[in-house]
Amino acid sequence: MERPTDTHLRSANNVMRYYVHASDGDIGHVEGLLVEDRTWAIRYFIVNTSNWWLGHTVLISPEWIDDVYWAESKLIVSMSRQSVKDSPAYHPNELDRVQESALHAHYGHRGYWPTADGND
Repeated sequence: MERPTDTHLRSANNVMRYYVHASDGDIGHVEGLLVEDRTWAIRYFIVNTSNWWLGHTVLISPEWIDDVYWAESKLIVSMSRQSVKDSPAYHPNELDRVQESALHAHYGHRGYWPTADGND
């Protein structure tokens, strides 16, 4: 049986420091992951943009990633650098559903959680 050359399965440590590239240029690198403790779902990539904007850390949902270049350690998102710069900053001790809702609204995406009417 022949083994595939690349299964695209990576450890969290391997994904750290992957570059994040917006539609109009680089915006930062992956600094961490936020994982839901019950389901082990990766909810967000913590993206450090300090090389571009001082002290600004943002969240990017895996659902917003358009492509991954494994050999180049790069994640591609279809949002502009300005959109990322204007997104709500991530503060680890302050993340709650209100901030998540603001984040998803900023990028024009629905949340991953069920809505009040029971629809996902």
